[in-house]
Amino acid sequence: MSDNAPIPAAQYLRMSTEHQQYSTENQMAVISQYATTHSLTVVRTYSDPARSGLMLKNRLGLRELLKDVATGETPYRAILVYDVSRWGRFQDTDESAHYEFLCKSAGIPVHYCAEPFQNDGSAFSLITKNLKRLMAAEYSRELGTKVLAGQKRLAELGFKQGGPPGYGFRRMLISSDRNPKQLLATRERKSISTDRVILAPGPDDEVKAVQGIFRMFTVERKSLKAIARELNRSGVASQLGGRWTHSVVTRMLSHPKYIGCNVFNQSTGRLGSPPKRRPRNEWVIAAGAHKGIVDAATFNKAQEILGNLTVRKTDKQLLDGLRFLLAKHRRLSYPIIRRSPEIVTLAALRSRFGSIRNAYRLVGYGSVENIGTVPTVRIMRESLLSRIQQISPDEISIIHGGLRRSRLQIKDGPTVAVLVGRYTRGMWRFTKGPSERGLMAMLARLEPDGITFRDFYLFPRVQRPDIFSLGPNNPWLSTGTPLDKLEQFCQVARELSLASAAENQP
Repeated sequence: MSDNAPIPAAQYLRMSTEHQQYSTENQMAVISQYATTHSLTVVRTYSDPARSGLMLKNRLGLRELLKDVATGETPYRAILVYDVSRWGRFQDTDESAHYEFLCKSAGIPVHYCAEPFQNDGSAFSLITKNLKRLMAAEYSRELGTKVLAGQKRLAELGFKQGGPPGYGFRRMLISSDRNPKQLLATRERKSISTDRVILAPGPDDEVKAVQGIFRMFTVERKSLKAIARELNRSGVASQLGGRWTHSVVTRMLSHPKYIGCNVFNQSTGRLGSPPKRRPRNEWVIAAGAHKGIVDAATFNKAQEILGNLTVRKTDKQLLDGLRFLLAKHRRLSYPIIRRSPEIVTLAALRSRFGSIRNAYRLVGYGSVENIGTVPTVRIMRESLLSRIQQISPDEISIIHGGLRRSRLQIKDGPTVAVLVGRYTRGMWRFTKGPSERGLMAMLARLEPDGITFRDFYLFPRVQRPDIFSLGPNNPWLSTGTPLDKLEQFCQVARELSLASAAENQP
């Protein structure tokens, strides 16, 4: 290459959807003029037409450019960009600077052709460039706020603001004076800016399916899972052709669009942030926006039933329900809770608070003595599991496997079944479940009062029937390792596990 030959350069073009005046043709014209003035010639073009400048992952052109620069096999020695905002409106201005630095460190500087400063590393250019980056990021934030405000206003007028219509509905294109024009197909968009979109009832089979779901839930009082099973068994096709699940049924039963409301702003994911559910008081709900599929009375009944499902209640609501039962019965027990599934369930308490025992404690019903005159073995077992886990919370976790089959898992160690025996007629009776067969086991014997533990033994395994009894001086107990205190549990269990593994080696 002669000394007077122009320097080869690449140009990067980006046209964002909200800046049509920055068309790729206009950018190319300015870049071409800059190249001529600075003895550069464009030999490669990278472009991202109609792409937001917020995130790199959606900009294939810029990603390809950076990849080529990183390989070091580029036919150019400079990169030409219209201005700082075309390089990107990254919300973290350091990200924009980082990508430019990657190019500069590879010996390929970036030139901003329409900017009033030279990108020469001087103090003035650095300050101006960083200010431009900040302005570009702020522009996106301000634009997002303005766009959201406009969308909310249109949503309040009953117009749908993007997204699929949902099962049982289709999108209807209407004119500015609200006259229907046509139904839009999937991914089909309006071509006239003054046209709007509303929801309209879809095919009869979908409409009847929606009405049937509400009927099964409000009249027949079927559970969410039972409704999903019935739909799948009957071969009712979902909107996307997948299987019905209880969560899909729940979303349908709780969505106001089925009574004619337009709903917007249910979630947010602005400026590339992960989607986040908004609280219901921030939703935009416009009543009477379109023709509904179910009547208001049926929908309201469904909301009442859904509101009583413990799976949809907050932790506070569950504990308030437990306090209500305690005030009503002056005590708590599994049978009392089972008889009031509309208030709280055992499964919900276990799932939210780790154990029934923890839930009892949170409502001030924490001591074993006030659980009742004859607490069940199950409750005493819950209490013991919780006590051991709390001694070494970083080393021990509870594996929940049903009301009677919870086990203790030692970190990097064995799984231990906990068997509690109640004293009756001079014997201690133990019950072992199928999931506990073959596991290391801790036997805990209760005193005759039923609320105090007598002693604890650890066994590598319990080779006994699933239901067995032990007398006070049964010689088999001597084959186990007694625990003087529960703090020894982890150490002794690990020692027994290592000894058992050594015995089984050939």
